Amino acid sequence: MAAIIPDRKISDLIKEAQEKNETPCISLEYFPPRTEEGVKNLYSRMDRMKAAINPLFTDMTWGAGGSTADLSLDLALYAQRTGHVSNMHLTCTNISGKEGEDDPDPKKAIGDALQASYDGGIRNIVALRGDPVAGQEEWKAAEGGFTCALDLVKFMVEKYGKEISIQVAGYPEGHPNAISEITDVSTLTEAEKGRSCTVDGKTYCCLDADYKTEMDYLKAKIDAGGDVIITQMFFDVEVFKTFVRDCRKWGIMCPVVPGMMCINAYAGFMKMTKFCKTRVPKALQEKMDSIKDDTAAIKEFGIEFGAETCRDLMESGLIEVLHFYTLNLEKVVFGILDKLGISQNASQATNEKDASSMVAKGSAWARVGDEVSCSAGKGVVQELRDDGSALVEIKSWLEGKEGANPVQIPKGGFQKVF
Repeated sequence: MAAIIPDRKISDLIKEAQEKNETPCISLEYFPPRTEEGVKNLYSRMDRMKAAINPLFTDMTWGAGGSTADLSLDLALYAQRTGHVSNMHLTCTNISGKEGEDDPDPKKAIGDALQASYDGGIRNIVALRGDPVAGQEEWKAAEGGFTCALDLVKFMVEKYGKEISIQVAGYPEGHPNAISEITDVSTLTEAEKGRSCTVDGKTYCCLDADYKTEMDYLKAKIDAGGDVIITQMFFDVEVFKTFVRDCRKWGIMCPVVPGMMCINAYAGFMKMTKFCKTRVPKALQEKMDSIKDDTAAIKEFGIEFGAETCRDLMESGLIEVLHFYTLNLEKVVFGILDKLGISQNASQATNEKDASSMVAKGSAWARVGDEVSCSAGKGVVQELRDDGSALVEIKSWLEGKEGANPVQIPKGGFQKVF
């Protein structure tokens, strides 16, 4: 058996690229697919994209509540074995065994996952709090577990010191939990207006006081041992530029990597921007609305918009890496990089015939507002209850199922519609 060669640390790789004037570098992010077929297809895509782009590093996400723990680790180790610099996400809630069953010792479960990744040669971890588990609208720490990403950073530093590179999340518009509904927009400061957004006719914003708290917390994560910041998605480049300048004002001097969500589909774009309360420039929203029923046009626009965004970021002089949330697809990423001249004819390697298999393992977990299918028909989740059941307002009844509305559907009896 060949000896494992540990990955280089991302923080060191970025520094070397800067010194050689070889920035911006490219990095890619994938998620664990739900099916075995999807996993096999992802292996092929990762191989193709490495051959065409040779990313500086490759991220593998960790599902809500640790729902994909074993698969995330397997995929991150696959990336490491096949020549990627693997950057594995890790959250404060690690669920092992059957979905929905908490590990009796959550800190041990996380420690075991870290050790397995370390033994496999992975030297880069993204420390995250994580999203709520199935049936919960709010995130809750596992009993006896970590309470926040800062705890996880401290744990990793205590365990591995400087042997690993720790990446942390940054939120240019504020974490969704720190974003408030604004009833009187005239009260907003200029800074608040710059990161505010409109969702379903309502205005939301991370107010200045909450933004300061967010930045103080980010500084604490870096001071505790974080090496690189990777941001939440954004569609307004000015928001990102302001965030980086604010980082410097706070004494945060590490690389800030822009996380860019590739536009592949109208429904996904709308869902993610609504869920994250992301600021969407008016011109972008109008363009998306005008082509929402044309799948090919959406992808082509995703390439144009992505390339324009990257050019703006590159010209700012604020970045070392362009980080793409690929959504496990390649056409838009290849198209953007070809337009920028970073890759040469990478688009010719595109093969998205397997796109339907690229559904996230944890994505069947519906939340309030999601469209679901169930035994009564199709509808929208109005409420999630502690026992895992859901109150669903049926919009399209199955024949013979009409009755009182909404309907309470037991746990496991409903599935998100894509």
